[in-house]
Amino acid sequence: MRFEREFRVKPKTKIFKGANSLKRKPNFVLMMVDDLGIGDLGCYGNTTLRTPNIDRLAQDGVKLTHHIAAAPLCTPSRAAFLTGRYPIRSGLAGPGQLGVYIFSASSGGLPRHEVTFAKITKKQGYATALIGKWHLGLNCESSEDHCHHPSVHGFDHFYGISMTNMRDCQPGAGTVWQVYDDNLYRTLGMVLVTVAVLCYSSVAVRKCLIPTLVAVAAVAVVLGAAFFATYANFNCVLMRNHRIVEQPFVSENLTQRMTREAVDFLERNSAGPFLLFFSFIQVHTAMFASAPFRGTSRHGIYGDAVHEVDWSVGQIIQTLDRLKLRENTLVYLTSDQGAHLEEISARGEVHRGWNGIYKAGKSTNWEGGIRVPGILSWPGEFPGGREVDQPTSNMDLFPTVVQLTGAKLPEDREIDGRDLMALLQGRVARSSHEFLFHYCNGYMNAVRWHPENSNTVWKAFYFTPNFYPENETACFHTHICFCTAGYVTYHDPPLLYDLTRDPSESTPLTPATEPAFHAILEVMHQAVERHRRSVTPAEDQTSLGKLVWKPWLQPCCSSLGELCRCQRDDQGNAGTTIEEEELRG
Repeated sequence: MRFEREFRVKPKTKIFKGANSLKRKPNFVLMMVDDLGIGDLGCYGNTTLRTPNIDRLAQDGVKLTHHIAAAPLCTPSRAAFLTGRYPIRSGLAGPGQLGVYIFSASSGGLPRHEVTFAKITKKQGYATALIGKWHLGLNCESSEDHCHHPSVHGFDHFYGISMTNMRDCQPGAGTVWQVYDDNLYRTLGMVLVTVAVLCYSSVAVRKCLIPTLVAVAAVAVVLGAAFFATYANFNCVLMRNHRIVEQPFVSENLTQRMTREAVDFLERNSAGPFLLFFSFIQVHTAMFASAPFRGTSRHGIYGDAVHEVDWSVGQIIQTLDRLKLRENTLVYLTSDQGAHLEEISARGEVHRGWNGIYKAGKSTNWEGGIRVPGILSWPGEFPGGREVDQPTSNMDLFPTVVQLTGAKLPEDREIDGRDLMALLQGRVARSSHEFLFHYCNGYMNAVRWHPENSNTVWKAFYFTPNFYPENETACFHTHICFCTAGYVTYHDPPLLYDLTRDPSESTPLTPATEPAFHAILEVMHQAVERHRRSVTPAEDQTSLGKLVWKPWLQPCCSSLGELCRCQRDDQGNAGTTIEEEELRG
């Protein structure tokens, strides 16, 4: 069989012995860009966008070329990154259609009992900060209980948004509530036709009820329109620690403000140790860029935003150099998932990134949706200019960070990530991941297998999204691809790809083209069954009840009469930690 014939002896690898490992505890700067495509960076092959600071980071460190996000959507991917666990273990992946939070007054979120790398590093004496996007819930029972707040999960300091950046957050950028497949209009049409029929018949409803039905429908339409018209006021919220400082937040200069906040955190904690998670709001729509970057790209506002992200990365690295912290700081840069290919603005402008040679994008488990940049730099510990083409995951940062602090991994739960240090330093040639499992919400969508002593990476799909139009690799009718029946095609036997020879997933294998076809699928099936037995049922944090808007959970910095508006972000309290803020209160 081919997958047996291709067993090879592990190649000799240059081992890099770090010089800093026996000194003081290392610092961590972990940066995650939102919806950035792997093909958007110069170091991954882009020739039309300028990313010199990120490219230099890759030149000075290790570039992962087979780095996989644990989920193709923001909320579950970020949960996996923070905990080192598949999001289904935390309840952040369920059977519903929508897999992310779209209301700040939803009650779902990352459960308090989950252990993040921030919690562990804080216990090890680290100063910890999250700057930027959270998107893992806020409240449970009241508008100020903050049961899912970053502080609950180990972050001393938080300056950012509890939700995500939506089109509605920026005036003139359109709305996320655009209907692409006319389902809403079709439904409204059916209702109107039904009412008309009832008006002229007494079969089902007395005519005296018709005016009441029409009035109720009219009120519902008006209330719905008012709710969506004020969506930005209630959901585009900027916080410093537990205090709302801008509602709705102003996009212009937001990345510059957050960069200043990050620099300030580094300066205040230069004695170390510290962990900074800089979670960029860009390049998710609504697109924005500060004035110095507008018009600097050949790719419109999207390219301008990428340029600003690169500038921000440069500011962080320059600060580490200025403070003489670079030699003792592990820097990591990634994206939470692939570029969102359906992002075309209301005016027809292209607001999407590029996933290079990889198929499809965000919301799918095709490679374009989950193969993301992975850059790690640590002078003196990692050799510069090294590329690693082994399967790795964003979940791997959890055990890597935890063990570098001297702490032990939790033993009371499954940890799916693997420590990357030996691979990054060249002490081993292969990734510790033999299998990686790819969920679409709560459904097992695909599995990746890298057999021991083989260079081949197999990938099998149990179902795939139905693209629209059919000649595209995106779902323009629904804005993202869904995982539920009616939106996918199931495959029995599964679609099988050899990613080593066909990284673009252009041609599925068959028993005629791959003699070991059935044997390979059987090994993968058994791995999936073992994995499923390891998953303990968790409360679904993405159920309808957890996702819906609940007025009593609505964060509001003024009053409902003022539509919760406030503008009081002067960064005057930028250095205040959550504990200091609570003492003042």
